[in-house]
Amino acid sequence: MFKHLLVPTDGSELSRHTAAKAIAFARETGARITFFTALPDFPVSFSEGYGITDPGTRARLVASAEAQGRAILDPLVAAAGAEGVAASAVTTACDMAHEGIIAAAGAHACDLIFMASHGRRGIGALLLGSETQKVLTHSRIPVLVHR
Repeated sequence: MFKHLLVPTDGSELSRHTAAKAIAFARETGARITFFTALPDFPVSFSEGYGITDPGTRARLVASAEAQGRAILDPLVAAAGAEGVAASAVTTACDMAHEGIIAAAGAHACDLIFMASHGRRGIGALLLGSETQKVLTHSRIPVLVHR
């Protein structure tokens, strides 16, 4: 049925738990996994034609974010491998996490997005928003929400 899962993660305990469930699901169905995390996009700031920060600042910020992304993703790839599940990891810099998730699923030919939901309701959901809800609303790829 599903052969390639995209599993977005933000490194939280809930995301790690969901990744473990995704690994079990992939093992049972023979699917492979692409783990994904969205990195912050660091635009270059200019004021009257001059950079506000020194030229190396953006590069250092990007390198730091990429290292944090690897620290989140590499253990998940290793855990999947230990369970006999083929897995890889990708990061993308993006302004909106849900857009990055949907784009990554399409770019990597995933046929299911397997993601967590914090389960916020009421005013918490209204104020904080929900990346999962945004993915559900905008994705053309099926989404499995694990709670």
